[in-house]
Amino acid sequence: MSKIKVKQIKSAIKKPQNQKRTLEALGLRKIGQVVEHDATPNILGMVNKVKHLVSTEEA
Repeated sequence: MSKIKVKQIKSAIKKPQNQKRTLEALGLRKIGQVVEHDATPNILGMVNKVKHLVSTEEA
């Protein structure tokens, strides 16, 4: 299974609660933090919901 690196690039302040929860579920807490996940449909869907707050790259 391929992996993706997800990096938080923007703050979650003044964002809807569901977007804050999605970032937390991805394991992101601070700007600049990078986490690595398997590229499953569940993870890709979560990344798509907060694509304006994160950047991604192949790992």
